[in-house]
Amino acid sequence: MCEVIVIASGKGGTGKTTVCTGLAVALAKAKNKVLIIDCDSGMRGVDLMLGISDRLVYDISDVISGACEYADALYRVEGDFELYSIAAPLYADDEVSPSLIRRFVDQVREEYDYILIDSPAGTGSGFYAAANAADRALVVINAEPISIRGCKNISYRLRELKMTDCRLIINRFDKKRFFDMGLYRDLDEVIDEAGMRLIGLIPEDVRVIALSQRGALAHNWSQTAVIFDTIVKRLEGVDVPIVVK
Repeated sequence: MCEVIVIASGKGGTGKTTVCTGLAVALAKAKNKVLIIDCDSGMRGVDLMLGISDRLVYDISDVISGACEYADALYRVEGDFELYSIAAPLYADDEVSPSLIRRFVDQVREEYDYILIDSPAGTGSGFYAAANAADRALVVINAEPISIRGCKNISYRLRELKMTDCRLIINRFDKKRFFDMGLYRDLDEVIDEAGMRLIGLIPEDVRVIALSQRGALAHNWSQTAVIFDTIVKRLEGVDVPIVVK
């Protein structure tokens, strides 16, 4: 049975798309058939991180409008796994409505084990289009007040959509910097402020940034790849401790 997960954030710059892409790769390497839908119209980045941008001809708006067949806009990522992607429109004016995204997801979901939807940052119409089609949500933040404020806003909007299965991912965490800044006593205070259960703590890792910018995130060999693997296990119900390093 397919699970549809929206990856959201209340503000830009949290590393949401990197997290979404990294999780999609980890799920695919765990022998799942995975589709990642980029809903960030005008700011798409999944194709660049997965190294498929040079092959792109069609995007999700072309499928919805009937300009191409669904299979024409489906791009398989190279590797010994089943990971597919559909790009967002290059221009924000071509954003697809929430009802049409939901209809599309409902039509294709039985073909996959997981569908991950990369939502635009914030709570605009693109967020509603992404979240309205999902079964559960992962909200990506950084351990800082502005990011947590955005998380609260996202949480409120998700409740409006009657979505109750929401989990928190703290990304780009640097333990020394966190305590040097002195904004919070500890991570528990961050989690309490955000108001969501934590499912993943991803450290700051320049190698992940380099891999994503080179279009090589599907071949992530960094230590962070292990973190994505543990988040996948938690998504599947396995009790794996979260370690703060």
